[in-house]
Order: sequence, then structure tokens, then C-alpha cells
Amino acid sequence: MPDLSIVIVSWNVRELLRQCLASVSTGRGDLEAEVIVVDSASSDGSAEMVMAEFPEALLLRKAENVGYARGSNLGIAQASGRHVLLLNPDTQVISNALPLMVEYLDTHQDVGALGPQLIYPDGRIQSSRRRFPTLATGFFESTWLQSVAPGPLLRRYYMRDIPDDAVSEVDWVTGACLMVRREAYEEAGLLDEGYFMYSEEMEWQRRIKDAGSKIAYYPAARVVHHEGKSSEQVVARRHVYFQRSKLRYFRQYHGRIAATVLRGALLANYTWQLGLEAAKGLVGHKRALRWQRVASYWQVLRTGLPPAGQRAERRASSHHRHTRQAGSSR
Repeated sequence: MPDLSIVIVSWNVRELLRQCLASVSTGRGDLEAEVIVVDSASSDGSAEMVMAEFPEALLLRKAENVGYARGSNLGIAQASGRHVLLLNPDTQVISNALPLMVEYLDTHQDVGALGPQLIYPDGRIQSSRRRFPTLATGFFESTWLQSVAPGPLLRRYYMRDIPDDAVSEVDWVTGACLMVRREAYEEAGLLDEGYFMYSEEMEWQRRIKDAGSKIAYYPAARVVHHEGKSSEQVVARRHVYFQRSKLRYFRQYHGRIAATVLRGALLANYTWQLGLEAAKGLVGHKRALRWQRVASYWQVLRTGLPPAGQRAERRASSHHRHTRQAGSSR
């Protein structure tokens, strides 16, 4: 059994994917590792590049963009390692980060998942550890109100009360680089495919914690993350995916009423932003940018930001039960 199965879900970021795979090849050290690339119908030659330059990788070519959660599950289904690493294609592994992470899991049996310290290409530390959001957090985080949020609220959420260089137990780490022990995901189930992208790793780690494992932030391992290079290609859809995923999470863990109130606040937020950008555009201030934002916000409002329905949630619950049963029979 390999030490590590590395699953990379990629969409139209060929050059970044090439750098990522090269960094994995040099950074795996003495680990016995396998690499699984799930290509979500890329049109930029990503799949062909993988086949030509990294033939040792298992390539799963999909005919459509399957999203992060489903793509990750497809990769995990092919994984045979003791641990699985979900790795974004816009990352680069630094030095011996992967052996360090595997060693940490092997020597801390109570930890089910961990993330490294993420850094930007210029060396700045990227926020990557979190506590689970409260309903109040949901109203402020990643909206135009974030800048006026009460200081302690987001300080708690982003764990700014703990030094960046401190190994720490967390509620969850962002999914750009997330290593999970096989036993942990077999117990908790796979990612919820009701999430297309965003919040799925948070919900997954909540189930892993609920099943009895700890989540750790391990800054001795470092990984460069270029951040959002796939989703920035479709700005309006990125807003929709992010907010609908947020609403799905709050509906699952805070209830239908809380999610409905939050949905109303988010729609009001986008309505205000649309009006503000339109007004700035009419007076000629960065007009092209303003109308681009108006179009994006209008597309968001047209969707109505519906959270996933009960049918989808029942399918997800059934899927989690099935994966737990399948995992225990391995």
C-alpha cells in the first residue's frame, strides 16, 4: 500500500498544473506515492500535457466539469494509499512538505486530517486555518460588510489569536492542500457532492471531527498557493457557487430558518452592490469595470441563490452511509 495518494482536480490551468506536478515529483522524497489527476473537461490541453510529461500519473478525463467535490471523490475512489492528499493544481509543494505531513499523521494517530502553511508566491503567509463559522460570521464573511465586521468575530473565525508558526488543533483547514488519513474518511464518508465547489472541505472536516478525529494545522510543511486560478475564469459563477455552498452548509448545520434569513441578507447585499456599481458607472468612474461587475451581480441575483433542496440532501446522506459501509469492507 502506498504511503500517499495525491488527488488533483483540474480545470483549464495547464501551466500551473505542470508546475504542481513537477513540484510533487521532486518533493515526494522517499515516499511511496501515487498521483491521480481528475481533468474536468479542460479545453487548454491539460490532459494531453499530463499524458505526455507525467505518464506515471493516473489521468481520469471527464467529459464535463464535475466540480471539486465530485472530482475529488472520483480520485479518492481510485486511491490505494494509507493517506490521501487533496491538492489544488495552482499549488507548488516546497521542499519536504509531503514527507513531513505523512510523518505527522503517522506519529499522531488521533489526527484525521491536516493542512500545511500556505503561502503566496511572494512569500506572504496565506490564511488557511479556520474555526467553524457562526451565523453571525455568515453575514459578514466574504461580503462587502466584511470590512465593518466586529473585530473579534472574524479574528475568531480566521484564528488570528494563534501565531502563524504554531502547530495547532483547528476546526478545519482550507482545501488547497488537505491530507486525510484513510481510516478518517472511511469513517466519515467522502465529500458531499451537493457542493459543486467551496465549503465542501469545511463540511467534510466537520464530519471527520464529529467521527472523533482531530484536525491539525502544521506550519513546518509549506506549500505555495496561487489561489483561485480556476474559479477566476468565471467570476459570476464563482459568486454563485460560493454563496450557494455557504447556504447549503448553514442549512445543514444551523437549520432552514437560519439559511433563509442568511439568503435574504446575501441577496440584499448583491442588490446594493449592483446599484452602487451602476451609479459609479453612470458617472463615468472606471466605467468598463463597473459594468462588468453589474453584469456579474445581476447574474447572481437572477439565480436567487437557492440552497440545495431536501432531495439533494437526502441523496448526500445516502451517499455518506454508502461510503462508510464500503470503507469498512476494504
